[in-house]
Amino acid sequence: MLVGGVDSPVRSFRSVGGTPVFFAGGRGAYLVDVDGRRYLDLVSSWGANILGNAPPGVVTAVRQTAARGLTFGAPSPLEHELAEEIRRVVPVAARLRFVSSGTEAVMSAVRAARGFTGRSKVVKFDGGYHGHSDGLLARAGSGVATASLPDSAGVPPGVVADTVVSPYNDPERLAGLFERQGPSIAAVVVEPVAGNMGVVPPEPGFLPAVSRLAHRYGALVIADEVITGFRLRRGTIHESLGLDADLVTLGKIIGGGMPVGAYGGRREVMEVVAPLGPVYQAGTLSGNPVAMAAGRAMLDRLTPSTYATLDRLGAQLRELLLRGADECGVAAFTVNRVGSMLGLFFATGPVRDRRDAERSDRDRYARFFHAALDRGVYLPPSALETTFVSAAMRTRDLTEADVAFRAGFRAARGA
Repeated sequence: MLVGGVDSPVRSFRSVGGTPVFFAGGRGAYLVDVDGRRYLDLVSSWGANILGNAPPGVVTAVRQTAARGLTFGAPSPLEHELAEEIRRVVPVAARLRFVSSGTEAVMSAVRAARGFTGRSKVVKFDGGYHGHSDGLLARAGSGVATASLPDSAGVPPGVVADTVVSPYNDPERLAGLFERQGPSIAAVVVEPVAGNMGVVPPEPGFLPAVSRLAHRYGALVIADEVITGFRLRRGTIHESLGLDADLVTLGKIIGGGMPVGAYGGRREVMEVVAPLGPVYQAGTLSGNPVAMAAGRAMLDRLTPSTYATLDRLGAQLRELLLRGADECGVAAFTVNRVGSMLGLFFATGPVRDRRDAERSDRDRYARFFHAALDRGVYLPPSALETTFVSAAMRTRDLTEADVAFRAGFRAARGA
């Protein structure tokens, strides 16, 4: 039996209560559970299914490639084809390495940064999730974040001793941290748009300050775009937000629904990785042909009109939710949106960091979630996760979901 009946904790419904839905399949904007009930999918496999469920072109590419072999444990042309496509639209990725998950990608990028700089400390931001590798499962201590404690049992305090946590969207606190510890910091890892405390966009000037401070003290900048890469535009978003990165991590969409991750960066940084340099990283299934074919087919279908559709749908969903909350008498409700990513908070705004996000009323969210689920809308089963729209949706799908949303708001209000 699976631990807790699931393979990832958020699937257990522990945050919202009740029994998780088991899905048998999906097509386009909808999922179908094992009892044949249909749900509008606003989770989108946590952002990976940008074109919806089972997009025909991606499924065809997977079938054709699988028929020739699932994995070789050896190089194949598909790895280089997908890498070249990514390199064309991700300028920082002069050199790239595929892995099998976003966790692996960030873990490997951090190792490369430490190997390149010869330093040990890594700065992350409170509320930022960068996978479940031991060293990044840390949050801030009290005060000015000079100490870190593990967020998980099984992670010894010594493992996170070199992880320093600073508040998101607070360049002044980050500057003070660098003044005290700058010469020992190897890298700063940051989500350009935070997506694991709900959606929290960077405030103007924050990301430029991150790169300016890091580079002033000789540290590298790692843009964690496992969620945002190819989700908000074709390529990465950090450049347009003022972040000057040395390394970037990718996942989700570049696998077209298959397990994949990637990290890349400046040539001189990436060439510390074996076999060219002393930083070891390997993976039997890295760059496996099925994932590469799925990723290439997915990227081929991400056109400017796709992103225009996603942005329009995201805006429509936000307005629908805000209007529904208002008309149902729910005053404390805020939606943060960046393109096709939305954060739903049962709290008064603004929400600009983890502390703000955690003011959200999780009990109200749980009632909202279950009322919507009962009426055929599948939302993230956690108040602090991201809601995603896919390009398979149509305006009528969202309009039809309005009945479920309003039932959710009435339940959240206690009516």
